[in-house]
Amino acid sequence: MRGVRRRRCAKLGLGTLIFLGVIELFALFSGILIVFVPDGIHRIISKWGQIGHIGEGLSSWPTDFSRGILPVPCHSHNDYWRRVPLYSAIEAGCISVEADVWLFGHELYVGHSLASLTPNRTLASLYINPLVTILERQNPTTHFLPDGAHGHHGVFDTEPEQSLTLLIDFKTSGSALFPYVVSALEPLRSRDYLTHLNGTQIISRPITVVGTGNTPFNLVASNLSNPHYDIFFDAPLDKMWEGPPGSEPPTPSDPKHLVYGSDMDASLPELATSSGEKDDGGEDKGQGLSGAPSTSEAYTTLNSYYASVSFSRAIGHVSSGKLSEPQLELIRGHIRGAHKRGLQVRYWELPFWPIGLRNYVWDVLVKEGVDLLNVDDLKSATQRDWGKDKAWRR
Repeated sequence: MRGVRRRRCAKLGLGTLIFLGVIELFALFSGILIVFVPDGIHRIISKWGQIGHIGEGLSSWPTDFSRGILPVPCHSHNDYWRRVPLYSAIEAGCISVEADVWLFGHELYVGHSLASLTPNRTLASLYINPLVTILERQNPTTHFLPDGAHGHHGVFDTEPEQSLTLLIDFKTSGSALFPYVVSALEPLRSRDYLTHLNGTQIISRPITVVGTGNTPFNLVASNLSNPHYDIFFDAPLDKMWEGPPGSEPPTPSDPKHLVYGSDMDASLPELATSSGEKDDGGEDKGQGLSGAPSTSEAYTTLNSYYASVSFSRAIGHVSSGKLSEPQLELIRGHIRGAHKRGLQVRYWELPFWPIGLRNYVWDVLVKEGVDLLNVDDLKSATQRDWGKDKAWRR
């Protein structure tokens, strides 16, 4: 009797398993059908905009170049090194890109070192001309916007008011390079795409040009050398530290002292002039130091845009994987002083390895109020979940 009951229970259990298996197979088959033979809304979405289907001719619009891309306050460091310069940064949502510029003859070449320069990789071919093309598409002449009536939409369709910063790192003699950069910007200037000073206030436009490296502050601030007031300065952040009354800035922890104040390759001890001759570097002192004024109070929104400094030199080594309290006070004082002047804070030469340390430093800088992350890994920076600091994603 017990044997009969066991057999019945076994058959019942087996039948139940077979029944559940059939249901699972049915559900799986239904899912496959939806993927390969979509119906209803799935079919509409998969075929939307195609010829002969619903939405034919409706899947695109004039300014869809950057559809779905949300701008993120990060700077594409050494952008010209990327497989696709400029476009990769825009695709990631970066609101700032960097071009290292060298003057030889009468041409502006882009590259990290002399050995990396080629005749066809110029400021015009990699940045100026592509930006003109992008912005012409973002500001079309249509039935709704006749010629001359359009606004000044930037590269991001999701936030057309967001300006893209073109950070030009002067690698050769700043005084020789400056007039050539002014001239090179004319295709953007003539279309009114450059942020500029109209005498008393800043007029924001799709592109904001900032000079760093050997850019001379005295030429940026002069109406003779910068007559359109559309090139701004990358001011020295470490000169702006502000703390409680009577306090002094803490000493950096084991700071790294660089040969140059910018991201100049230390293997290049000599600069070149526009003729290719060597320069004694008299006024070419690196980021934020060339042609500098006697006081940091001279840096305002009327002549400067960023306030930057090497993290490793100004803050120092991050020992034990954590910033010390004096280092945090340095960062807070820098941010306080720069924001008082209305400038955006950027640290370059951040730790990049190990990844955990890099991410920790990113987190701290964002929480403390840094305006722009200087990054090489665009994907990690722009797709990172910033938790409670998601407001940092503009």
